[in-house]
Amino acid sequence: MDLHSITQVRRPSSPAEVVGWPKGHAWLGGGTWLFSEPQPGLDTLVDLDGFGWPALTVAEAGLEIAATCPIIALDRFVPPAEWPAGPLLRACCRSLLASFKVMNTATVGGNICMSLPAGALIALTVALEARYTLWSRDGAARSVDAAEFVTGDHRNILQPGELLRGIGIPAASLSKRYAMRRMTLTHLGRSAALLIGTQAPGRRNLTLTITASTPRPVRLHFAAMPDARTLAGAIRARVPDDGFFDDVNGTPAYKRHLTYQFAEQIRAELDAGA
Repeated sequence: MDLHSITQVRRPSSPAEVVGWPKGHAWLGGGTWLFSEPQPGLDTLVDLDGFGWPALTVAEAGLEIAATCPIIALDRFVPPAEWPAGPLLRACCRSLLASFKVMNTATVGGNICMSLPAGALIALTVALEARYTLWSRDGAARSVDAAEFVTGDHRNILQPGELLRGIGIPAASLSKRYAMRRMTLTHLGRSAALLIGTQAPGRRNLTLTITASTPRPVRLHFAAMPDARTLAGAIRARVPDDGFFDDVNGTPAYKRHLTYQFAEQIRAELDAGA
């Protein structure tokens, strides 16, 4: 879609060149959402492409993903064999409502900053206990837990002009076993519920992440594998019966049912293989 209100496209080579953040400015990554509907409040786009951030960096500490990393690059990434959770990267990329054109253009950071309940890369990074690096316009940086970034449907903690720089996934998280469940109303539709459980090697613990069925991600930690009743009680304590997301992808009652059913399936699967 043509954005007729845009009068300027800036192409800085580093974030330091962007001083201040006047009203009407917006960061431009892949642009798949930005160009999908009118943006009458915008007059200036600031293109991130010139920053030249490496899309993916494998290090001893884990995996660093640039916010500008195309989703297709993460989808095609071949993780080291010592990362049992590595296949979860592709599984979450394939859990998006996206054509091949979108997969080649949209960015990991864009999916996260859209902050939709069904954002599969939000589910991925919360489940693997990633940390996001945020850059403000005054040069200060802060690191936040992925689970604290999204605050609701299409809402997050970003301040005006603040930029998601990168996502760091620890090697310890990538070394975990995982189980994943997802439901959509149509074969290639948007997620009505997406749950991921992880378990540390040699342990009988459980970390459960609930997304899509709730307005924001919910992550539950259990030092020891809970029984079914304990798990259900923990979910109920964090998500009341009226706290499930209501949209065209399913009623709150439907999503509540999926959440409890998938959570128990994940618990049983990881418990059986511990």
